[in-house]
Order: sequence, then structure tokens, then C-alpha cells
Amino acid sequence: MINNLIKFFLYNRLVTFLLLVILIGWGLVTAPFDWQVNLPKDPVPVDAIPDIGENQQIVFTEWAGRSPQDIEDQITYPLTSTLLGLPGVKTIRSSSMFGASSIYIIFEDGIEFYWSRSRILEKLSALPQNLLPDGVQPSLGPDATALGQIFWYTIEGRDKNGNPVGGWDPQEIRSVQDYTVKYALSSAPGVSEVASVGGFVKEYQIDIDPEAMKGFGVTLMEITKAVRESNRDIGAKTMEINQAEYLVRGLGYVKSLEDLENAVVQTVNNTPIRVKDVAFVSLGSASRRGALDKSGAEAVGGVVVARYGSNPMEVIQNVKEKIEKIAAGLPSKTLSDGTESKLTIVPFYDRTQLIQETIGTLEEALTLEIIITVVVVIVMLMNLRASILISSLLPIAVLMCFIAMRYFGVDANIVALSGIAIAIGTMVDVGIVLTENVSRHLEMKKDQKLVDLIFEASKEVAPAIITAVMTTVVSFIPVFTLEAAEGKLFRPLAFTKTFALIASILVALLILPTLAYWFFGFRPKNKNFRIILNAITMLVGSIALFNGQALAAFVLIGIGICNLVQIYVPKTSSYLKHSTLVIALLAVNILLAEEWMPLGVQGGSLLNFLFVAIIIGFTLGVFSLFINVYPTLLNWTLNNRKLFLIIPSFIVLFGITIWLGFDKVFGFIPKAFGEETRTTKLYSKLNHSLPGIGKEFMPALDEGAFLLMPTSMPHAGIEQNKEVLKMLDMAVTGIPEIESVVGKFGRTESALDPAPISMYENVINYKSEYKTDENGRRLRFKVKDGEFIRDSNGDLVPDKNGSFFRQWRDEIQSPDDIWQEIVKATTLPGVTSAPKLQPIETRLVMLQTGMRAPMGIKVKGSDLATIEAFGLELEDILRQVPSVKAQAVFAERIVGKPYLLINLKRDNLARYGLSISQVQDYLQVAVGGMKLSTTIEGRERYPIRVRYPRELRDNPEALNNILIPIAGNRNIPLSEVAEIEYTRGPQMIKSEDTFLVGYVIFDKQAGQAEVQVVQDVQRLIDEKISTGELKLPAGISYEFAGSYQNQIRAEARLSIVIPIVLIIIFLILYFQFKSVPVSLMVFSGVAVAFGGGFLMLWLYGQDGFLNFNLFGTNLRDLFQIHPINLSVAVWVGFIALFGIATDDGVLMATYLGQSFRENQPNDKTQIREAVIEAGKKRVRPCLMTTATTLLALLPILTSTGRGSDVMVPMAIPSFGGMLIALITLFVVPVLYASYKEIQLKYQEE
Repeated sequence: MINNLIKFFLYNRLVTFLLLVILIGWGLVTAPFDWQVNLPKDPVPVDAIPDIGENQQIVFTEWAGRSPQDIEDQITYPLTSTLLGLPGVKTIRSSSMFGASSIYIIFEDGIEFYWSRSRILEKLSALPQNLLPDGVQPSLGPDATALGQIFWYTIEGRDKNGNPVGGWDPQEIRSVQDYTVKYALSSAPGVSEVASVGGFVKEYQIDIDPEAMKGFGVTLMEITKAVRESNRDIGAKTMEINQAEYLVRGLGYVKSLEDLENAVVQTVNNTPIRVKDVAFVSLGSASRRGALDKSGAEAVGGVVVARYGSNPMEVIQNVKEKIEKIAAGLPSKTLSDGTESKLTIVPFYDRTQLIQETIGTLEEALTLEIIITVVVVIVMLMNLRASILISSLLPIAVLMCFIAMRYFGVDANIVALSGIAIAIGTMVDVGIVLTENVSRHLEMKKDQKLVDLIFEASKEVAPAIITAVMTTVVSFIPVFTLEAAEGKLFRPLAFTKTFALIASILVALLILPTLAYWFFGFRPKNKNFRIILNAITMLVGSIALFNGQALAAFVLIGIGICNLVQIYVPKTSSYLKHSTLVIALLAVNILLAEEWMPLGVQGGSLLNFLFVAIIIGFTLGVFSLFINVYPTLLNWTLNNRKLFLIIPSFIVLFGITIWLGFDKVFGFIPKAFGEETRTTKLYSKLNHSLPGIGKEFMPALDEGAFLLMPTSMPHAGIEQNKEVLKMLDMAVTGIPEIESVVGKFGRTESALDPAPISMYENVINYKSEYKTDENGRRLRFKVKDGEFIRDSNGDLVPDKNGSFFRQWRDEIQSPDDIWQEIVKATTLPGVTSAPKLQPIETRLVMLQTGMRAPMGIKVKGSDLATIEAFGLELEDILRQVPSVKAQAVFAERIVGKPYLLINLKRDNLARYGLSISQVQDYLQVAVGGMKLSTTIEGRERYPIRVRYPRELRDNPEALNNILIPIAGNRNIPLSEVAEIEYTRGPQMIKSEDTFLVGYVIFDKQAGQAEVQVVQDVQRLIDEKISTGELKLPAGISYEFAGSYQNQIRAEARLSIVIPIVLIIIFLILYFQFKSVPVSLMVFSGVAVAFGGGFLMLWLYGQDGFLNFNLFGTNLRDLFQIHPINLSVAVWVGFIALFGIATDDGVLMATYLGQSFRENQPNDKTQIREAVIEAGKKRVRPCLMTTATTLLALLPILTSTGRGSDVMVPMAIPSFGGMLIALITLFVVPVLYASYKEIQLKYQEE
């Protein structure tokens, strides 16, 4: 069937051409990159990273003015216990804070998002009667996760040049935000919610005068009744006048303060007593539970939340289009100095740049890999046509991958696109094997018809290609089986790599043969035609030079001149035979140096070019030397098999020892020879040197922003928190590398943000190391005499031939250094330390664990005070653990909020004929204030509230003097029926599955592995409990939580699935070779590559590895060498390695089989000759595939762009494994020869 397909597309080249055009066009339409093509776009949805948050829904309930304890007892607990019965629920977390309850229902991953919402709504609509207090209505949160917060902005007064000028009251801006901006942005497609934050909500305030009320004999309830009845419109149907119908309306809405002041409370002797007679009416600001600050100044803004499943890039673009539409209509005013201040929407967190920079990093990596492929093939095949042919496979296959991603629903992000990046090596291998075989057939069978020759060559290698690729595809089955967060993170990668590999097979077998026919068949013999063709080439090069495309001009004009010289002066052909190759190689190296810039911008173009040339030249030189000495080396290994096989055996054993640790692998020695063996110098040193590789879930993605999340003490009030927030923002703004700081305390008006007023969130955007464009590409600026030139406005002057502008101080070398500066600047009294977090990272951590740190301990129980006390004990213990960052340890202060309790005396109430409810209702209005009605002013709505004036309710003595009306038109002070006391209570009550919970958060020291840190902490806690230093109170339990749990779960799953997949790979090899021994020989490559991968991980942790300079650049810095922990990303790198580790073995074993069938050796000498002959034939394509894989990984290993943190750990095992796997070029022939000799021996016997 495969052969028939190859034949059909090769012999029907028009069909192939049309298919190629369709695939390229379709791929460009669906590509996630911002390519400017004149085609309608239907791109793959794009985000920075996959949404790995929990499958979560939020039930949010407001009960204004109520304490956390009231909320917990009367709302959160009843609702939680009811919702626990929902189908598919994994766990329910909740938080009860002042005035609001948030319940987080975590569903199993298999439950469909909107199905779970409908089940919750059904449950809420059927709540038992009296389950909740009267007037309390729970609501379902927005159809989004916290990761949907993609766009934050402030609204500021700015002049026509965009400079901040202010002139606006926070209340004015808040009204514009709530009734203009919010609704406009909410209408953008894909937006789930726009939440307001900061500023003040306008409010009609009626401050009652108790003395006037007493004098007029008016009660508070009468005032509230009067206010309610003074704000009402009615409709009185219709009336016909002169046969015309009129709609009748009774107007009564409050339009001004006078309308409220003139509301009649009661009439005495035909004299109206109005509200203004017993109260003072004014416009003021409603109480708030959060504020926004920008660089030390109070701000107003909002957050745009994308709907679940939407395309973040598209949603942000829709929002920006809406902002452009409404910008002109936003209010403006003229300030006292004549400056016009216009309200302007200013983003301070826009995920677009992170997405573009992340995708840009992948785009650059893919481009560099393709360029390196061209270089490798040019050098090793010495054939420009073959190089172009092989390189053409990559872009076509990548475009086909984009098509599959679009229609299989796989979003483009750093992890998904990494699948294509790590598949490039295998994809190129497919093209190399086929093209090299076609080239070899062209040299051997020059008299055969070209189309038949290409078909024969393609048919010959098709089974080996399919087998090699199938092993790689099958090797990724474990990634498909991952669950929870790790599954959401890496399954897209498995899909994209599978798509890319299948696309590469289809292109190689169906399209490349036709392209090979055109490439190798186009050899114009007519001299005049060749002259015209080269003249046109030079003309195109001249046009390119005129347009500033110097490199393209160099290639085209150079090739044209060389070809013309050979046409007119045939004698020069022997000298210029490889001139086009040299020109192409130079051009590609220059392009690679400019795009890659491995030595950084300081190195300059020349040094980068030399470095690239040396690296590639050295690698390919070694490989070329290897090809020449390979027969000699192979002959030696055949003659010294046992000695040689010690090498791969040692590599495998050493790799296992690096992975598990010396003591785990060789622990049988002390058991056999006595425990004193452990104390010997050799054993102790080896155990210390090889402790095993640390484990963590994932290296954090560098987002280009930090989220500083310290907290104040629970007793801090709004004004105190506002002042601290201002100090934090001003301190961070003073750091030169910081671009902007916007801080928030408390919550936004959203169910997604349950923060108390003691929690700060400071979004800190820092400058990129070098000035970049919106896609993260470095920009060049004009330089003169070593200094950057600036224009009249002080801006740098762009110059494509200039230098890059570094924005960081010399001592700042990484984002970690910036974070340390932030930590130093934000050390304030009364403010806790904060773990190093980033916006997306924080949302994911909080979604998964409920905590604001990547690691922590959940303390569960039934009593908050006991939970807090035990948490504080754990805090002291954690600070003693060396691997834990002591300053980041923090146990929540749960019971620390000051409470003022008004205890009613029931006996006294009975004496005055009062009920509990009467007094409570009175206090609720007088002290707490009550929203009585809402004004309707066009599109705007503002609350009307009644309350005692501040001076009559802001201290306990004033509260005691509040007048309570009793029978007989008399009043008594509150102190007659109540007493006031102080106590401490919870600021926020958290629970999981109805059990109360408190958190102790901590962070690891730099260089430590998450899993190891947790184990260290657990060990110390167990030790303290066993010695009696720590006692676990009755009813208290604790458990560790954090992202490390994902790693443990993933390892447990992989430990089952990977062995199964290795068996499947072995079976695929068996079906190819129909021989267990031969399959085992090829399969040995997996074991050797496994050892090589761990060897490379070990080398990355050694101080002396690559610790030298080349052209002034330390290679450790260039390759970002530092200890690598064993994360899911590293395991994915190993899984990718397992798939390609057998490729060389498959090729070698295939040709060994063919060689033996052709030669049919009869003795040991002939067997060895047949092995060496087969090895000589296959060593070149094997080395070419390995060289492309290794060199293509170099740009990833040296990448520093956004997203490289995730790619590099995946590339290290593949690089190390493939480097060591070269030994299979000897292992397979040696084992094959031994196998055949054994067979021969038995035949002779």
C-alpha cells in the first residue's frame, strides 16, 4: 500500500503540486505566528502556557456588613454541605470573609465545564427553604478561571501627548469605569467579565441627627420608610386624547439631594417633618474593601477576564478594538493651568506581550533549526540541491502541523510548540534518509530513468523510515496518559509532536519524491538558456541589494557570477565546482550568526559568525573524521568485543546511579558485607557525590513580570493598608529596571478575587534586558563614538545597522537579581515577606492548592485558634530546615482581627419591651448603614443609605450613646440594654470539604528541588513529634500541598506506562526485523541513550563542566549550565529520546540484514567483512541524522528568550542521549556479528 501511494504521487505530479499548494496556503492561514500574508486568517488559538488550573466553578454570595463568622455559619457551611453531593465533585474549598462567601467547587478533569455549571445552577435553584438568611441569594461566578485575567488597566487623566496630568477625582473616574468603560469592554467577544477596582463609588448619604429625631419624635424606621417611598416611578397604562394614545408615567425618582431632603417623614399638626429636618443629606463615597495604587498614587481601573476556552490573543485584540472605539468619547476637562486632561485607558498588565515573546522564542528556535539543517546537509552531502530538498520538508510539515492543531483543538503555547521544536531532528532524519538514498542511487545507476530511480530509492527506505518514526510516535503514549495539571501541560506537546512526525512521513513519502524529481531533473544543457537564467539570478540579486537585502544579494549575485565564469571559462570548472556550496554555506552561517547570536549582542556580528562557524565546523569535522576512521574503529571493536561492551554497560549503570543515587543502586553492598561499609571513605564519597537527582514539577516560565504578594497583620485597617501599599509601590518604582508598578489591596468587584484587605498584590513589570519590539525582538539604535544618539525628545534613534541598547545596570544579570532588589526595597515593618511569584504562576498555584505559594502545609481541624497555634509551631520548625528559605515561611494569623461585640442583655430588653430583632435592625442601620434604595440617573445607578454620622459611631463611648426608641415615644441609650466588649476573631475563615483549614506557606532555597525540600520538612516534623517537642493537638491533622504533588503523581503514572511503551517499541522493532535477537540489539540504543541523558544532567550540575571562555564568553553562561532537577519536562525529554534512540540502530540493522542477504557469508571473516561493508554504507546517513538532531538542539540549549525555561530541560536529555547513542553505531554491528557467528557455529555443528 505504501509503495502504491509513493508511486501514485510520484507519477501524478500535477496532483502532488496542487496538494502542496493547498497545504502551504492552508498552513499559512492557520499559523499562530503573526505572518503578514494576503490570505484570510483562521489561526490556532494562542496563549503563553496551557491552562493547567483545576476544573473549578465559584459560588459567590454577598451579605453586606456581616462578619466572617456569620458568613461561615449561615452561608458557607450550609451551601458547602449541600453542594458536596454534586456529581463529579473532587473537593470543595471555601472562604468566608467580611461581607462575602466564596465557595470553590473543584470537579474531576473529565467533567465538561459548562455541564458542571448547569448542575450547580440546578442545585442552587432547589435549595431547601430557610437554608440561607432572608434576602441572601448565591450566584454562580463568571464562566472563567483566575487564569482568564488577561488584561488589567487604569483610567488616568492625560494630555494630548499622553503624559499624565491628573485633575480627576477617584469618584469621577470610578463612575466612568462602572458605567462606560466596563460595559463597553464587556461587550467585546470572548470577554466573560470586567471587574472594577479602586476609586470610590458615589453614594447618597443620609446622616441622621439623633437629637433632632428626639425633638421631632421621629424614629429611625420612619426615616428609612420615607426614603424608600421617595424614590419611585410608576406606569399608569395609557390614555387616549383626540384619538392619540399617550403612555402615562408617574415620575418620582430621586434626581438631586433636594429631592431626598424634601421627603416627608411624618406630618404633625399639618406641618410636614422632612428628612432635612432630622438628617444631613450629602453625596459621598460608599465604603470599600479594596483599592488600587500606581507608583504611589491612588488609581482606578479594571480587569478583563477571558471566557473559558476562548483565544486569549483574540480576546485581547477585541478588547483593544473596543478601547479604540470608546477612547474619543471618554470625558475630558480643562485644568486650571489650561491643560486639557482626557480620561485614557492605560494597560498595566497585558498578556499579549508575554504571548508574542513566548511564541517568538519558538518561532526563532524553529527558524534556527531549519537553518542549521541546511548547513549540516550542505557540508555532509556536498549537494546544494539535496540540501534545499531536505530543508523544504520542514516548513511544509510544520504548516501541516498547524492545520492539525487548528482542527483538533490544540492551542499554540510554549509547551505545545516545543513539541514541534524537539521533533525537528526526527523530521529532518526522515528527509535525510530518503534524499541520501536517492543521491546514492543517482551516483550508482546513472543510466536508469530518473522517475523510476527515485521510486526505487524511496521504496527501499520507506519501511525503515516508517518504523523509526512509529517508535517515536509510540514513545509519546506516556505523555498522553498523564493526568491533572501535568496532563493539561504536556498533552498538547504530545499532540503537536505526533502531528509533526506524521506530517513529516507524509511529506517525505508523498511530496519529497516529486520534489526530488524536479530538483535533480532540472539540469538545463542549453548554453544560452543557462546564461539567461544566471543573468536573471544576478538581476534579482541586484534588486535585493537595492532594497537593502545584502545577504540575499550576496548569494544570488555570487552564484550567478560563479556559474557564468564556468560557462564562459570552462577551465575554471574544476576550481569553482563547489563555489555555489561555499557561497550558500557562508550565507547560511552569516544568517545563523545574526539570528542566533550565541555570544550575545556584546560579541558583535564577526565574533558570533566565527563562533557559529567554529561550533558547526568542529562538530561536522569530528563527524567527517569519524566517517573516515569508522571502518578502522569498527574493525577494532569487532576484534575486542568484550572490552568494548564494557563501555556501553558502564554508561547505562552510571546513568542509573546518577538518577537513583549511589546508595540506592549499590545498597546491597553494606547488606552483604556489613553496615560499616557505608562509613568507608570511598563509599561515603561516592554516596555524597551521587546522591540522586532532585525532583520538581516544572521550572517556572519567565513571564517578564513579578507578582509581589505580602500581607499585613490582620488588625490593619483600610487607611493603614492604603499607606503601606503606597510605600511598597514607591519603593519598587525607585528600582531602575522596573517599568511600572501597580498595587492592589483587598478585592476587585469579582467572584474570582476573594482577597481580604490585608493582602497586597503588586504587579511589577520590569524592563527587558535589551530594548525590544512588541514581539520581543531586540532593536538596534544609532551609535556614534560609542555613545547612543538621541533625538530632540530624548528618544533613541532607530538604526538597523546600529547597536542594541541594554536597559539593565551592569550588576543586574538576570531577573533573579531584579527580584532580590525588590525584596530589599520592600522590607517594611508590619509586612510579611512574600515568595517569588509571577502573575500566571500565582493564579495557577492558588487554583491548585488554595495557597499563595508553591509549597505549603494545610492544617485542618475544627477550632481556628488551635489550627493557628499549631501552624505557628510548624512555622518555627520550618525555619530550622536548611533547604527552606527561612524568610519565606509564614503561618497564617487566622484569629487576629479585632472584633467589637455588642452583647444584648435579654433581661433589660424585656424590661423595656424590646425584642432582639428590633435592636439589631436599629444597630444595623445606625452603625452599619443600610442601602435603602437606588437612584436611576440615565444609565447610572447609585445607592442611597441611612446611617448615624461618623462622630456618633466611631468609638465605643459613642456607640453606648446610640438612642434606641421604646414605647411611649421615648428613647434609651444603647448602654441600657447592651454591653460592648473587645475580642479577637478570624479575618477570613477557610475550609476544605467543610473542615476548617489554615495554611503554613514556605519556599525552597535556590538550587533546591521541591520534592527533596518537602521530604526534609516532613523528616524534621516527624522527628519533633517522635521526641515530644511537637505535639499534634486532638482533632488536628496536617498535609503537604503544592505543585510538587503533580511531579509525584506524574512519576507514579510514568513508572507504569513507560515500561509498557518500551515493550511496544520493542514489538514494533520485532515486527520490522522478525527476530528477537536483532530487535534486542537495536533496542539496546534506548538503554545507552538513557544513560547518556542522565550523564548530561549530571554534567550540568558539575562546577567544572564547560567552565572556560571562548571569544570572551564563558560557555557555562552561554549554555546556562546549572543543576537541573528531574521535572516532568525532563521526563518528556527522555520520552522524546526513547523514540529517536533506536533510529540509527534501525537503519544499521536494516542494512546489515540486506548486506548479509546479498553476500551470504560462510565464515567469521566474511561475517566481519559484511558487517563493515554495511556499516560503511550507513554511517553517513546515521551521522547526518545525529548531527542535525544535536546541532538543531544548540539554539534551544542557548536560548534565553521568553519560554526557554521550559524548552531547555526538555532538550538536555535528548542532546546528551543522542551524543552518547553514537556508540550504537558500534554496539549494533558488534552484537549482530556475534549473533551471526553463533548462528554459523550451530549450523556447522
